[in-house]
Amino acid sequence: MRRTITAVTLCAGAALLLVGCGGAEPKPAPEGGKQQPQPAASQDKGQDPAPAPAVGGGAKHEVVLEVGGTGRTAVMYNGIGSGFEQQTLPWSKSGTAELTAAEQKVGYLVSVVPGTITGADGKLQQAPCTIKVDGKVVAESDGVTNAKGCSYKIKQ
Repeated sequence: MRRTITAVTLCAGAALLLVGCGGAEPKPAPEGGKQQPQPAASQDKGQDPAPAPAVGGGAKHEVVLEVGGTGRTAVMYNGIGSGFEQQTLPWSKSGTAELTAAEQKVGYLVSVVPGTITGADGKLQQAPCTIKVDGKVVAESDGVTNAKGCSYKIKQ
């Protein structure tokens, strides 16, 4: 029961982290015109709201997220897109992560947090997960000894 509560709390917390804040509020409409969106704070300071790619293009990495098991469970993922959906297991998602210069220095987080499945002993446990970067397994969880899902910070 404690593992289930921990897993649900982890999933709920991670879902809250994925929720973004709105960046612009509409200004009052000028007479006879449409409402104009107010620029986001980063635009007010003359900064580009999107990070600039690294010189000569960003470092590209092929990322594969996998969740094992059978049946259906909720899967939350981030890094190559993001989502929180019911999925049929086994499940996988692949894509390319292109890192900016800053992300190459501090890292680019990819993660997958699977929901629960019924284990061989009949008890609920977190589904196993794996993260592969450029064909190499960089993070994995059997869902029993580590019920935190899988995450990895890509650098360079």
